[in-house]
Amino acid sequence: MNIQPKTQRFDQNILSKYQIYNSIFITLPFDNISNTGVLMPLLKSECEKGFGKGLTPVQIIDTFFTKFQDNASEHEKIDLLFKFIQYIERQVVLFDAVEDAAFPVMHNMDGKGTLRNAKEEAFSQNKKEALQRYLEAFKVRIVLTAHPTQFYPGAVLGIITDLTEAIEKNDLVNIKKLLAQLGVTPFLKAEKPTPLDEAINLIWYLENIFYHSAGSIYNYIESNIYEGKDIQNEFVSLGFWPGGDRDGNPFVTTEITEKVAQKLRQSIIRSYYRDIRKLRRKLTFKKVASIVIEVENKLYRSFIDPDKIIWTVEEFLNKLIEIKNLLINDYQSLYLTELKDLIHKVKIFGFYFATLDIRQDSRIHHQVFTHITESLIASGSKAIPANYNELDEASQINILATLHADITANQYDDELVFKTLGSMEAIKKIQQNNGEKGANRYIISNNQSALNVMQVFAMLKMTAFKKELPVDIVPLFETVDDLVNSSGIMERLYSNNQYRAHVASRGNKQTIMLGFSDGTKDGGYLMANWSIFKAKEELTRISRKHNIKVIFFDGRGGPPARGGGKTHQFYASLGPTIENEEVQLTVQGQTISSNFGTTDSAQYNLEQLISSGVSNEFFDSAKNTLSAEQKSIMNELAELSYKAYTDFKNHDKFLPYLEKISTLKYYAKTNIGSRPSKRNSSETLNFSDLRAIPFVGSWSQLKQNVPGFFGVGTALLKFEEKGEFDKVVSFYNNSKFFKSLIDNSMMSMKKSFFELTRYMENDPEFGDFWKLIHEEFLTSKRLVLKLSNHSELMQNYPVSKASIEVRESIVLPLLTIQQYALKKVQDLNAQKNPDKKELEVYEKIITRSLFGNINASRNSA
Repeated sequence: MNIQPKTQRFDQNILSKYQIYNSIFITLPFDNISNTGVLMPLLKSECEKGFGKGLTPVQIIDTFFTKFQDNASEHEKIDLLFKFIQYIERQVVLFDAVEDAAFPVMHNMDGKGTLRNAKEEAFSQNKKEALQRYLEAFKVRIVLTAHPTQFYPGAVLGIITDLTEAIEKNDLVNIKKLLAQLGVTPFLKAEKPTPLDEAINLIWYLENIFYHSAGSIYNYIESNIYEGKDIQNEFVSLGFWPGGDRDGNPFVTTEITEKVAQKLRQSIIRSYYRDIRKLRRKLTFKKVASIVIEVENKLYRSFIDPDKIIWTVEEFLNKLIEIKNLLINDYQSLYLTELKDLIHKVKIFGFYFATLDIRQDSRIHHQVFTHITESLIASGSKAIPANYNELDEASQINILATLHADITANQYDDELVFKTLGSMEAIKKIQQNNGEKGANRYIISNNQSALNVMQVFAMLKMTAFKKELPVDIVPLFETVDDLVNSSGIMERLYSNNQYRAHVASRGNKQTIMLGFSDGTKDGGYLMANWSIFKAKEELTRISRKHNIKVIFFDGRGGPPARGGGKTHQFYASLGPTIENEEVQLTVQGQTISSNFGTTDSAQYNLEQLISSGVSNEFFDSAKNTLSAEQKSIMNELAELSYKAYTDFKNHDKFLPYLEKISTLKYYAKTNIGSRPSKRNSSETLNFSDLRAIPFVGSWSQLKQNVPGFFGVGTALLKFEEKGEFDKVVSFYNNSKFFKSLIDNSMMSMKKSFFELTRYMENDPEFGDFWKLIHEEFLTSKRLVLKLSNHSELMQNYPVSKASIEVRESIVLPLLTIQQYALKKVQDLNAQKNPDKKELEVYEKIITRSLFGNINASRNSA
């Protein structure tokens, strides 16, 4: 059978179907849809022609109204703009569903990067035993976060799921019903979600996607790579941040944390209960049936009474193994495959489903610990010296390593102390109910010293854990300076006898988190990625020196500017100088729904991540090792890029541009996440307080995508000017690491559209600043194309390129409306006494327009 080229499959299975179903959507019998649907193509045409002629967004919208709504009142015009926004939002949902439905057609589910391909390649090269040994330890941990980059409410996510299924079956009757449902289902959230709401929304993915896809992966590896032999490694594990991530989120309380852990426990038990109910209809044999009924009853009781521990996961697993042995010995292994599927899921998910991580900022810990020490000293406690706060860091660390004191959250009136210690006490309670893996990691964001780690170490032991500490303390290094200092910090920790003993008790493994998002915000694209690469090398070296296995946990967002893009290619590019026994990364917002929104896409992307480690270990390690010359080139490129980005960041118009020209301040007005958009409630915009999501997202809304390319062009230009560009070309062609960096930067540039904001080049205040950005974009684009020997961006990713082009085409009118409203707001604010009602209306248009733009990009924030 001939397999069509990918672009042809895209046109037939995605683009054509979208156009057909969109035409049905236009004709639905709703006045607000049909009238808007007729005018929508006309607006889109005006946008395309207008930007081609160099018109401004205001001119384009005014021209549209003159041509097609000349007699409309201002109220009617505003009403139509809102209807356009609502219509485009639903077009994006439709395209999402069509693309999700076509996933197995567009991706070779057994091709390169899948487990089957890795297995066949290893077996053909006589590396079967080596692959088995490697997989005994290697695993992927996906950590779901509630960071606000997903604008779909739960009801809409449900429609996408049902619509995807209907499209897969070509069920036209149901498709029409779902499109009608979509047309009248609100996208707006009346109130901001609570952390518990966020957790419940994400648990849907655990139950409906990961529960099945992770189980399928385990089944395949055991059956085909280990040929039926029992294995102990779960291969895929899940982490969970909603309800545990306190960093900058005052709404996360101890009560919320405990409720989320309970929801996770109930959810996984409910999933097991459903499976055992299905098995009960099959396992009707003597001896077996009675055990199945016993298991079913205990699961039911555990679900309806979550506060009562009916049995442990070990007892549950033993019962399943008892049934397994009976099937093998007495019943010719009848239905053994179905039973083993459940056993594998229990091994993966236990009674916790996903590990609830606790995270807080080191600066908060410092405030809390200072309060605690002052309180202890004032009470005359002998646990801590009276002059503790005057001692140097080394002396303080030595004291903290052996500090013994009994404190509880309830004995402190200070709210910050109460909440922080309460979260530590919650870890112990969750472990008692859900098992140790229910909550056994404490992440310290903005970690800048060994003292930051030891403060948490001491507080955990003083509050919840007196002797043994079954918790991994995870420092998170984010800024360029912190990444540079990270190895020295870990060296000091490893050299402390008490902390080293703690690491030994944790299996001689130390997890370290690295922040791609804040690293890029701080140092620019090339410097952030290179700093993380170098930090990983140095942290690997230091850890190996102390006989410790370091586990890297990458804090990634959706777009390349936040560590996203073609993620599996990044992991496949790491050489032997970087520890890679596990791949751990955060996923959030549209990255969850786009990469893990269906069982097909979830299994495929999980396999890609597992295979990236296998590929790096067995098949591409030589090409992944950077030579001294390549490191020298990369270092120079990073330094040049860093200087360009730092100068740009320090430009006197940088913050005013974001504040006045971009959509930055409107992120706070969307009810998409429980966490505030800034770390500080101050009215003054401070760069250090800016969160990476609204920072990167605002550049994305402008279609300038600065964090994904700024400095790349300047760095490459220096090599071109000194006649050494061929060195960079050779580096690109012979290094998977550098190639993945440049290819991901191309994605950021592909999603840029400077014609949208070209009117700014004549702005008296920001014109020169806009030109600075545009010139860097043009330089970067020209030189990455020269570097890759391509004629257009993303030439080697034709399907991704085509998908981006369709999505950008869908939201072009929406972007135009947003810019139109932004200009209206600027003009109104320039007046002495602006009409407040009119200002409020246009600001609402801007806020509403954020939704569709973000969703269409799928990885733009």
